[in-house]
Amino acid sequence: MKPLFDQLVHKYSLDTNERSLTMQLVYGVLRHRHLLDRMLQLLSKTPLGKLDPFVHQALAVGLYQLFFLERIPQSAAVNEAVESCKVAKIPQRLHGFVNGVLRQAIRQKETIATKAQSDSSNKPILNHPEWLVERWRQNYGFEETKRICRANNCEPTLVVRVNSPTIQREDFCRILEEAGIPCRPGAYSPVAVILPDFHGSITSIPGYGQGFFQVQDEAAQLATGLLGPFHPGKRYLDACAGLGGKTSHLLQLARTHGLHVQGVEPEAHRRKKLRENLARLFPGENPDIYEGQLQQFACHRGDLFFDGILIDAPCSGTGVTGRHPDIRWNRRPEELMRYQQEQLSLLSVAAGLVAADGLLVYATCSLEGEENEQVIRQFLAAHQEFVLTDCTPHLPVPAHRFVDNNFFIPHPSETIDGFFAARMQRR
Repeated sequence: MKPLFDQLVHKYSLDTNERSLTMQLVYGVLRHRHLLDRMLQLLSKTPLGKLDPFVHQALAVGLYQLFFLERIPQSAAVNEAVESCKVAKIPQRLHGFVNGVLRQAIRQKETIATKAQSDSSNKPILNHPEWLVERWRQNYGFEETKRICRANNCEPTLVVRVNSPTIQREDFCRILEEAGIPCRPGAYSPVAVILPDFHGSITSIPGYGQGFFQVQDEAAQLATGLLGPFHPGKRYLDACAGLGGKTSHLLQLARTHGLHVQGVEPEAHRRKKLRENLARLFPGENPDIYEGQLQQFACHRGDLFFDGILIDAPCSGTGVTGRHPDIRWNRRPEELMRYQQEQLSLLSVAAGLVAADGLLVYATCSLEGEENEQVIRQFLAAHQEFVLTDCTPHLPVPAHRFVDNNFFIPHPSETIDGFFAARMQRR
């Protein structure tokens, strides 16, 4: 959804404040979709399925503003919803319907807010599809499922990774504070900074153009460290480079430890963003990025082997539905096995690139066993030259509590994204 959102922001030339509000509205409605629909059921006799789609969404946006955004005047929320229907040429009779529903919501605000917390059968509204709630309930219990869902329904906190060879964390925090941007050190990663109240454009943060930081959650920052301990002259590969979060972290470590780092990214749009990020963070350098599939890279790399390979695999993304709320509504349970096959294929190819005693770190931002523990079990059964090792010694002490059965498995919370990582060594 993010590329589409960025296209629309560019198309309508939204300034920083307009972009921030628009994102808050779009993502907020997605995070509270079931709750807003429940409110509509309580406020209108018209079944949701019979509502005009545009009217349905206009009401959802209006209700979100009324119940979640205190700074927007109630009259403005109602008027803008009605005005949007006029601009979209919705039949005039529906203008009064939208106006009436939202004004009724204002009059009955406290009652509606209370009643909408549960559905018609008195089950709590969790704002996640039923199949996902039921799967988590079976895997984690109902209390943990409710906690995960409620964490996902909160607006996430912005976390960045300081480019430590360029600037120290303390100095970066001082720059932010001088600019009036509240910040604090991360809870787990030694190079993380949290910006708890920032909602503007990333490019407007001081130091963006100078390459002082990269947006990255602490879980993803910690995953790169699982390739340690790092030694000068060793070779490392980010086999699924994407937009470059972990590749740039490896390159950051390369400056400190004297490592050789390469990346693989087949998709042209991601690769373009990757190179832009690397050019901003490491100006004047030309990191080695292979433009093709990992299988192709394996065929062309000659006799080159790596001391550490990171597979940040494509996955369902169910651990980051707080940051990307569209994921929860777009995923289907039958997709999990398709992801699993792709993940096993990537691991199998990567296994042939690992040097003797080298490390293979597998990571996803999924909470689903089919993409995590099952993948590792199947891989180790087929590749007995690898052994699972404990993640604990390679994580900062505060993150030790996220290790279970040697795996790094934080669940979504206010301080960290849902994640999975396994560290394997070639013996």
